[in-house]
Amino acid sequence: MRVLESFCVYSPASSPSASSLLKMKNKTIVLGVSGGIAAYKACELASRLTQMGARVPVVMTSGAQKFVQPITFAALTHEPVYTSLWPQNFDGARDQYNAMAHIKLADEADAIIIAPASANCIARLAHGLSDDLLSTLILATRAPILISPAMNPQMLSHAATQKNLQTLREIGYQIIEPDSGRMACEHVGSGRLPETDVLISHLRAVLEGHIEYSQRDLEGKTVLITAGPTREALDPIRFLSNRSSGKMGYALAEVAAKRGANVILVSGPTQLATPPGVTRIDVLSTQEMFDAATKHASSCDVVVAAAAPADFRPARYQKQKIKKGDASTQIVLEPTPDIVAHLAQNKRAHQIIIGFAAETGDGRSEAQRKLHTKNLDAIVLNDVTEVGAGFEGDTNRVTWITSGATEAWPLLSKREVSTRILNKIKEIW
Repeated sequence: MRVLESFCVYSPASSPSASSLLKMKNKTIVLGVSGGIAAYKACELASRLTQMGARVPVVMTSGAQKFVQPITFAALTHEPVYTSLWPQNFDGARDQYNAMAHIKLADEADAIIIAPASANCIARLAHGLSDDLLSTLILATRAPILISPAMNPQMLSHAATQKNLQTLREIGYQIIEPDSGRMACEHVGSGRLPETDVLISHLRAVLEGHIEYSQRDLEGKTVLITAGPTREALDPIRFLSNRSSGKMGYALAEVAAKRGANVILVSGPTQLATPPGVTRIDVLSTQEMFDAATKHASSCDVVVAAAAPADFRPARYQKQKIKKGDASTQIVLEPTPDIVAHLAQNKRAHQIIIGFAAETGDGRSEAQRKLHTKNLDAIVLNDVTEVGAGFEGDTNRVTWITSGATEAWPLLSKREVSTRILNKIKEIW
């Protein structure tokens, strides 16, 4: 089906930034829309990408057309909307290329994003089915693919759906984690399609990083990355820790590996899958992370300390569970080893050591202090109380600080932050 364009583009109140426009201009972003109530949100995504200078062909499944008419996307993008593998009104040589839209779009795409991706769509992609246009297109392309699941929370958490998502991760597709909240079905939980700005942030990261990944510009380099929290045992049941999810460190590991680096990831306890091509060392306490990082640092060209190790541990471990009725409720703490300071103070001449400073408020003076007292080459500062930044989320807003410069970066996906950090490390080299 080919829907002709003849309408004006919707203009939201907010305008895209100059950097966003630059990354999207003249790019072909194929938007796949599968069946689900969140399909209406894809209209804003199509409109915003079009305003940012991208060409946005839309591919709709039969289920998606039950929620949004193809003519809506044609009006917003000024592009044909593709709904079937089979051409209509085929008239020989003039339209023979359009008869193979799955190949045409596969070759033209700079990136493909499926938003929303239903449970059915995810299952079909995970098993390599190709009996409609969207699934066939995915098999035919070599462009980076982003999948944004959106569905009922129970459907999302079902073991089959989670297994299918893991299969897609292993294939190399980027899964955009859904938001949580109240659903159209009145259930509350994870499964909402993220806001348009978040989807665009992921696209920007892919468009910026995909070129660099193909260059494999970090081949021959060994990068040590620490990630996640640590746990300091109080008794056999309780421990001290923090809210770190490990997503920032894992994003760094993923991007570094795709750019050709040999990556050693020293990880505290997380629920994240190991990025492809990364050597992962699991630890629990700060002392264990210190020991593992120290053991491997001497063979590395770069150390990026993205973990959030606990700063304190109980001075005395209780072998039995502390009872609520115990006479004393005071817990005496002692400092844990400062991992990045030790590595930086003992670094070799060729090594680059990057630290992270998770602060509340501005925090720049504290980050500057850490930069100099710990002998770091650079430090990445972020305010963990800011919306969209800090722990547990997929985005971050950071400030890159060296002894000679300070750069405040906008809200970006953690993958794009990773790309920028690695670009900065290349500049230091």
